[in-house]
Amino acid sequence: MSPGSPHIIPSALAPDRRVVVTGAGLVTPMGLGWRENADGFREGRLAFREVTLFDTSRQRVSRAGEVVLPAGLPDTRLGPRPRARLDRATRLLLHAAAEAWAQGGWEHGLDAGRKARTPLVLGTSAGAMALGEGYFRQAVHEPVSRRGQATRVQQYQAQSQAVQVAAALGLGGPVTIISNACASGANALGHAFQLIRAGRATQVLAGGYDALCQLVFAGFDSLQALTTGLPRPFDARRDGLALGEGAALMTLESLASATARGAAILAEITGYGTATDLHHLTQPHPDGDAALRSMRRACILAGVGPGEIDYLNSHGTGTPLNDAAEARAIARWCEEAGCDPARLPVSSTKGSIGHLLGGAGAVEAVICLLALRDRFLPPSLNVREPDPAVVFDLIREPRTASPRRALTNSFGFGGSNATLILEKWN
Repeated sequence: MSPGSPHIIPSALAPDRRVVVTGAGLVTPMGLGWRENADGFREGRLAFREVTLFDTSRQRVSRAGEVVLPAGLPDTRLGPRPRARLDRATRLLLHAAAEAWAQGGWEHGLDAGRKARTPLVLGTSAGAMALGEGYFRQAVHEPVSRRGQATRVQQYQAQSQAVQVAAALGLGGPVTIISNACASGANALGHAFQLIRAGRATQVLAGGYDALCQLVFAGFDSLQALTTGLPRPFDARRDGLALGEGAALMTLESLASATARGAAILAEITGYGTATDLHHLTQPHPDGDAALRSMRRACILAGVGPGEIDYLNSHGTGTPLNDAAEARAIARWCEEAGCDPARLPVSSTKGSIGHLLGGAGAVEAVICLLALRDRFLPPSLNVREPDPAVVFDLIREPRTASPRRALTNSFGFGGSNATLILEKWN
């Protein structure tokens, strides 16, 4: 943070403006729920497998971070018919939502009036794309058949997954869908954070999700953006990303709300920054200009500098351009504040589970929460030789630690950049 920059110290804010996390739900290729994921990242597991959801025989790549979903669903208010119609993306989302809801204690901790006013904010890039694929296939191969097409049309719409989750949990507040590529999940959490800080909501259920689908998989493969081996974020010879799927949600509420109902507080979100670089449709600015601005803005809001960040979860896709730009942005961010970047622990968890696209930012925010609560730093796996641009402490093996503050970056096509800062609650 530059000397003299205006900032707000979160602890000086009124309790109804401070934003805390009381629950979190997580579904990734590593597993379902807090415990499976915490154990997997702490042990440095890889979670890639052969894709079974669609035919990959015409692609260069056949592996991805595919979630092993159970046949059953969490107990919710959804009846048998709506449950039977749920697509894969909504099932991922529902598992994460149910865990966050239960951990946050919202079922019995919020009365009917508050549930009716609670907003739902979700980030996604593909939504229920698989339903669109199904519609197209049937329209081409069985044009006279209309069976199931109306349901596909209705459920394909981006708000449909959110409406199903709201119905499952009994929420009645406004629904917001944020879709700005791979920054969607982080910006959804950031938007929820802003709603509470501005006094426009007392509590918000927010997060992100995306499911694997053939169109997106083939699209990334046609761009030759997918690695034919394992993703190697920040490796000098990295050759592309691996796709994954998953979902993460948080129950966010004001400190005053959480305190009044005696809720267990997991962490506080203290900073959020966003910026657009307008450089290129798919390529980041080579020097990471917008990434630098988004980190600066998050720090100014949190009232901290780079030297007070104990762990940075990078966007780190494993693609040549992204990792170099982010590495330069991190170095510039540290150096302009007079901090030694070599003292900053950084990793990319995409080396473990792949790139979850619109769900990545929310998933990685919850991974930061796991690190804060369970006292470890997850590694960047598969790195043989770090890129020369890496001047920070690249975590290559699981590490026991006691971080107090974590920062997570999410960058997307079109130059969309978002940064969140989470602080452990004592």
